[in-house]
Amino acid sequence: MTEPMFMIPVFHEKIWGGTGLHDRFNYDIPTDHTGEAWAISAHPHGPATVVNGEFKGESLDTIWAQHREVFGNAKGDVFPLLTKILDAHEDLSVQVHPDDAYAEEHEHELGKTECWYVIAAEPGAKLYYGHHAQTREQLADWINNDQWDKLFRTVPVKAGDFFYVPSGTIHALGAGIMVLETQQSSDTTYRVYDWDRTDAKGRKRPLHKQQSIDVTTVPHVDPKLDITKTTVGKATITKFVASEFFAVYEWRTNGGEAHFSRGKAPYTLASVLDGRGELIVPGEQPYTLVKGMHFIIPFGIKEWTVKGDVQIIASEPGAKA
Repeated sequence: MTEPMFMIPVFHEKIWGGTGLHDRFNYDIPTDHTGEAWAISAHPHGPATVVNGEFKGESLDTIWAQHREVFGNAKGDVFPLLTKILDAHEDLSVQVHPDDAYAEEHEHELGKTECWYVIAAEPGAKLYYGHHAQTREQLADWINNDQWDKLFRTVPVKAGDFFYVPSGTIHALGAGIMVLETQQSSDTTYRVYDWDRTDAKGRKRPLHKQQSIDVTTVPHVDPKLDITKTTVGKATITKFVASEFFAVYEWRTNGGEAHFSRGKAPYTLASVLDGRGELIVPGEQPYTLVKGMHFIIPFGIKEWTVKGDVQIIASEPGAKA
């Protein structure tokens, strides 16, 4: 297969969501509380659909199951990655995700390591990232006795920041933040705290205190990232992270062009966050790229070029994916 697969996002209403996905990307969102656009997803809770080419109208999970050659005959029962855009109109619940071993035993799916590229952040916006407990006993005491001011650690945030969030990390997006999230394909979330808020029927969402105590890494240590930038002409390629689960990059063409060759990764995921440009694949007509598009470059495409004035967040599966 020598053509990219462009995807239709799947939208999810959230108690903390807003209208930012429409306001910034002109998406046709279902409600004024839309929190997530699952951009490239084969997860059963929201598989994305291909809108062009040989597999037009088919869902990504079906293509993964029936046409593994598209992905270089990659192994694994499930498509390993999920990318989404989150619009935090209000604070998300403070949560933590399990690793693969715990998730497979208790939830029968992958664990969830993720990362965020910050698309936009209002002045004064902050993340909840990590915690202050020094032992698991202290963690359990603070969680069970609702000592949230002691427990939670906050970090200021601005557009262009990048955060790696390994499984076991207590975290939450604060109000006024929009991110592009790259994660393992899992929908397992353990809520530590949800601000005592209620839904339209006056009900609180359930918490998962014991699971949170079980899976949280203690003490918290910020991951060390080796962020690198490579400039060729006007284009800049930034590598944010290369982990066992995924590698994540930013492609900025800045009115120039960037050339890519297929490396060890069998396929590439890409989301256009800003600007306008073209994706050029040998033997194919150029594909127009505009803000809000999401696509997969399959195994059969060995070389490609991105040109114009465009910002893209791209990702590839890691060795463990």
